[in-house]
Amino acid sequence: MRRAVLPAAALAGALALAGCGSDSGTGSGSSKADLSVSSAYMPQPVSADMAAGFLTISNKGGAGDELTSVTSATAGEITMHSTVGGAMEEKSSFAIPAHGQLVFKSGGNHLMFEKLKRKPKQGDTVTLTLKFAESGPLTVEMPVRSATYNPSTGH
Repeated sequence: MRRAVLPAAALAGALALAGCGSDSGTGSGSSKADLSVSSAYMPQPVSADMAAGFLTISNKGGAGDELTSVTSATAGEITMHSTVGGAMEEKSSFAIPAHGQLVFKSGGNHLMFEKLKRKPKQGDTVTLTLKFAESGPLTVEMPVRSATYNPSTGH
């Protein structure tokens, strides 16, 4: 288990450093994060009180940002997790590097919708709000797919 923690720490440190930049560009559009979301989906949950969610956050801007929380009226709580070497760990934030991506995918980083207020069914859409350290919030419409859905691209 200790072996898996070191690469995760190194990756987290690299992502944090990738988000660092010079303050000399303040005031120019390139020194801000430019965030967008794609490939969002939730496999239809098998449990009545818990579900997973996946998406990709792209940053076309010249500054990094951090995803700090996710909320939805569908769940009492949404937690963010990373999976490294088969071990799942809850995270309080995720770095989004400048000119990079933060990917939430099956077997890796993912969102956990806990204390579901209703069990989403295939064909439903779950609305969630992503909150960031620097950028304004983003509202995402996450379609509910079959429990066995496996995207051919993206994740």
